[in-house]
Amino acid sequence: MFDLQGKTAIITGATRGIGRAIAEQMALQGAKVVVSSRKAEACEQVTAQINAMAKERGGAAMAVPCNIAIKEQLQNLVDRTSAHFGKIDILVCNAAANVHHGPSATIADEAFAKIIDTNLKSTHWLCHMVLPDMVRQREGSIIVISSIAGLRGSTDIGAYGVSKAGEIALVRNLAVEYGPHNIRVNAIAPGLVKTDFAKALWENPEFLNKRLSATPLRRIGAPIDIAGAALFLASQAAAFMTGQVLVVDGGVTV
Repeated sequence: MFDLQGKTAIITGATRGIGRAIAEQMALQGAKVVVSSRKAEACEQVTAQINAMAKERGGAAMAVPCNIAIKEQLQNLVDRTSAHFGKIDILVCNAAANVHHGPSATIADEAFAKIIDTNLKSTHWLCHMVLPDMVRQREGSIIVISSIAGLRGSTDIGAYGVSKAGEIALVRNLAVEYGPHNIRVNAIAPGLVKTDFAKALWENPEFLNKRLSATPLRRIGAPIDIAGAALFLASQAAAFMTGQVLVVDGGVTV
């Protein structure tokens, strides 16, 4: 049920952390994956490593650098994927930005706009760039990496949470619009995961100890924890699941 042989997947922010783990695991299940992030060198390095590890499983990788905040680069990402692999079956919107930590009253207009544009607007753009081809082939799975910050309030990363809540609303709307075309759209809401992106949180001993004490599994997440959920949503194992938010947080929100 988790076999992705013959499938093509685009993963943004795929050179480290959650995105890289997702790209690796999908390739190990036989998918052709497009590794994308802003830096070309990092994309090429991860692509080479995935090609080496997934070759025997039928998986393969291609590097396409892209800054998700630039619409033309997103379109290039989609066009190059279609030209090389012939189709796009899976989209994982993982890349994101958070340029402000602190109370919402202290965020500059420019920082707020960057968070919303990078996280929400770019996801809207990219989804609508791949959807026409998915409609034509009457199949597709879109996975948006949101956050539990989009499900509850925060005194520290409120603007980021607003953008992630917007992604969840986008997922639900696209699921309703494109379900009749056999296209599934779901979100994953990770808790605290040990990535470079979240380093400001898990490197803070006071914050980390408080989070661990409030987490039933008594640990923070690893990128592979989120990759497993993404693999599920991309595969036939989740064929009857759309418009949902899959929370992967060690139980902290309960």
